[in-house]
This record gives sequence, structure tokens and C-alpha cells, in this order.
Amino acid sequence: MSGPRVARARKTVRKRDAVRNREVVGDREVVRNHEAVAAGEGRGPVRFLRAVLAKTPLPLRGLRPRLVVAFALVAVVSALSTGALAFREARTGVLQQSQDSVIRQFRTSVDAVAVYTPLPPRRSDLETAVNQVLRANQSQGWQVMATYGSLRAFTPGDISDKLSPELRRSVGTHRATVFQRVNADGHPYLVVGMPVTYDTSEEKEPRLSGFAMYLVVPQNTEQAYVQAMVGGIERATLVALCLAVVLALLAAGGVLRPVRALRRATRRMAEGHLDIRLAVNGSDELADLSRSFNDTAAALERSVAELRRLEARARRFAADVSHELRTPLAAMSAVTDVLDENAPHLDQETGDALRLVSEGTSRLSVLVEDLMEISRFDAGAVRLNLDEVDLAESVRRTLAARGWPGRVETRLPRPGTLRTRVDPRRLDVVMANLVGNALRHGAPPVRLTMTVREERADVSWAVIEVTDSGPGIAEEAMPHIFERFYKASTARTRSESSGLGLAITAENVYLHGGRVSAANRPEGGSVFTVELPLHRESPDTDETTAGAR
Repeated sequence: MSGPRVARARKTVRKRDAVRNREVVGDREVVRNHEAVAAGEGRGPVRFLRAVLAKTPLPLRGLRPRLVVAFALVAVVSALSTGALAFREARTGVLQQSQDSVIRQFRTSVDAVAVYTPLPPRRSDLETAVNQVLRANQSQGWQVMATYGSLRAFTPGDISDKLSPELRRSVGTHRATVFQRVNADGHPYLVVGMPVTYDTSEEKEPRLSGFAMYLVVPQNTEQAYVQAMVGGIERATLVALCLAVVLALLAAGGVLRPVRALRRATRRMAEGHLDIRLAVNGSDELADLSRSFNDTAAALERSVAELRRLEARARRFAADVSHELRTPLAAMSAVTDVLDENAPHLDQETGDALRLVSEGTSRLSVLVEDLMEISRFDAGAVRLNLDEVDLAESVRRTLAARGWPGRVETRLPRPGTLRTRVDPRRLDVVMANLVGNALRHGAPPVRLTMTVREERADVSWAVIEVTDSGPGIAEEAMPHIFERFYKASTARTRSESSGLGLAITAENVYLHGGRVSAANRPEGGSVFTVELPLHRESPDTDETTAGAR
């Protein structure tokens, strides 16, 4: 090839390469660190997010933690998404601007030396071209290598290890400038390969001359800039997270304030304060809930007030009736007692009628006394006359007073071994009701046992059990057995039982701080259990006002 034609071909290199598209060979990462900066250097926010999630208590039990976590997640995701998009665009812009500037300077330098490099070049010609390119771009940290066939020249060191086979193949077969970013020895580099072409008048496309130059430029500055962006994104994420937590706490306070007020109000209502009301502020869903609660509380207060009024009237009616009946019943009882003495001298029909009247009067007297006792319980006017007694001896006196010792089997501790402070009269009522109930509605044998149960070192109970061998208590009647006027069998509605005995028994046991229960025995029959606390130390007073159960 003649000198003028080579010179003309070399002069057209810059014009043709300027309008030619650059081909980018796939980015090859030797250490897989620099190219994926987002993955390699974006671990800070991910690590921070994981730490926050790890410290979040699970399961979340309250509304406040849920709101805080939700706000924090939204803030972190938003900050990371925005930061990732901004990072990608900024990183792309930084790297694109850097590589365009380097490629443009490198092309200018190659065009300048290619005109004066003969073809085919000698090794000295390649060294001269490399030195001219480096002199034109001093203080850039460039490493340049020129090749022609098997000849090569480089300075300041060999960069062959940084050139991938793909880049070499592309430079040898294509006319466009190619580049790729690699990571070697922990440092990022931009590698550029530029073939030198020449033009002939006989061909439409320029031909490859076989002469090529390679450039390796360190990109530490660009990497530092990218790391600075990552640090900025981490700080922005932390600020967004803090703001989200503050906003979540403020929002949680606004939501939880009426909820907590509602919780306090419901607890007060459960304690019996039906006049509680909530302050209604605003017109949102929480305000509607507060209005609904106030309406419900007002309706409940009216209903309970009406029920209490009716209950008070019923109790007053029973008390008044019982009180008004006591005087005429006392007179009737006196008359029937006199008539009972003369019953043997009367004819049979008159005697039978007299006995019916006497029995009815006696039953009516018992019913009135029971009603009066229930009225005192309802009015809270019952007082315990406590005395230290021997429980076993008190039970024996109860059975003897009613003529039951031969009908009831007893298993009681020795006299003097089980003593406590009780109201003897009310204990007598309890035992008489339970034993009488077993004798009337059960079947023999009827047994009465008394034991001691240690609950703790300082708490023990006297356990009294009354059992029978009858048919037992129906399962549907078991929850109502201690209710007033309740009778387990409809056939007993006209029996001598008033349906108040077990209710009075339960009230007397509760007054002593004890417990009473009923159950069916597996072998048949029923068992009534009374548990009375054993007081190790006697109180200072002998009278105790009846308290709440």
C-alpha cells in the first residue's frame, strides 16, 4: 500500500469512528464485585432493615407495635426503592460520562499516532505509538498496549491479563471501538480496545489494518463516588425510618387514645358503674364507636335501673308479706296448738280436718320464716354471732335435736380436735337443711363425714360431706340447685319443701367465707360438700357484719 493512500486512510479513521456505533462486549467481572455495585455496596440498608426486623417482637400483640412496624416498613421500602432508582440512574450517568470521556480522549490520541505509524509496523513503531499516547494523556493513570499480529508493545506494564478473550476477538473482527469494565485485584478498571482501519477508494467499507491499541484506566474515583451515593442512601433511609416511627407513634397515639378510653369505660361498666360515658370528638369511625358505646351504656343503665327497681319491689313485697303474716300466723299456731290437744276427743272427720289445718299452718310458718331470712340476706342486715365451737360436737347436737342419730351414719373427728369460729345457729341451719334434704329426697344410708384439708401451710378447710344413696340430681337441675324456689322435680311443687332451704344454706356458708357444692356420686346418690375455713387466730370481735360473697 502506497504512502499517500495509507495516510488518506488513516485520516478518515476519526470521521468514520465518530459516526460508528460502539459495540459493548458483555461486562466481565473477575471478582464479581465492582460491576454489581448495588449488590456489593448496597448491603448496608439491607443489613439495617434485617436488624430492625429482627428486633421487632413477634407475635405483635398491640395496635401500637403494629402501626409502628407498618409505618417503618412502608418508609424503608419507599426509601430503598427511591434510593435504588436514584442510585441506578446516577451510577449509570457517572460511568457513562467517565467512559465516554476516556474513549473520546483515547480515540483522539490513537488517531494522532496512527497517521505516523507505518504498516506493517515494527516493534519500535508500536513502542513509539504507545509512548505518544501516554505523553498526550499524562496524569491519567493510563496503561496502554499496541498490537500487530504477534508484535506487542506496552507501558508502563503488561495489561494482557486484563483483556478478556471476548474483547480481543471483537477488536480483531469488528471495526468499532469496544470496551468493558472489569475488576482485578480488588480494583475496578475500564478496558478499551480500538482497532485501526484504513480506507481504499475501491471498497465501500474501511478495512482492518491488524493494528490495534488497548487502554486500561483505573476507576477508583468513580467507585468512591458510587460508595458515597450508597452512604447517602443509607443515611436517607435511616432518616426516613426515624420520621416514619415518629409519625407512627403520633398516629398510634391518636388512634389508641379513644380505644384506651373505651377500654377503661368498659372495665368501669363491668364493675357496675353504668353511668360512665365517653367524650365524643370528631366525626370519624372512632367517634361513631364512642357514640354507639354511650347509647348502649345509656340503654343498659335504664334497663338495669328498671330491673333493680322491680327487684327491690319484689323483695319489699316479700318482706312486707312475710312481716304481715307473722302476727296472724302466730295466732293461728296458738289456736292449732290448743285444738291439737283436744283432737283425741273430737270425731274422726273433725280430727282429720284439724290435723290438715295444723300441718298447713306449720308449713306456712316455716315458709314465712324462710322468707324473712331471705329478706335479711337481700337487705344486707345479717350479722354473724361468732363463737369458737367444736364442729363435730355442734353437728352431733344438730342431729340429736331432730332425732336423726339413728337415721344418719356419721364419721366425725374426736371431740376437741376440730375447732373454729362460726355462728352456731347458722351452722345448725346449714347442717339441718343438708341432712333433712338427704333424708327427704334421697335414700338410706345417709352419711355425714367431716375431714380437714390443708391447702397451704397457713390455710386449711373443714370439709363436711352429706351423701345419700337415692336417685341423685338431674343434670339439668345441677346448675340451679341452690337457686331460690327451685325444685328439681315438678312432682314436688306441692310438697312440704318451700325451695328456699338450699338457698339459705348457701347464703349462710358464704357468710362464713366458705364454699358449698353439689354433685352426683358415681355409685349412685348425691353428695353435698361444705367447706369452711379454719381460723388459726381468733378475731378480736365476736360479731362480724355479713359481707359480699
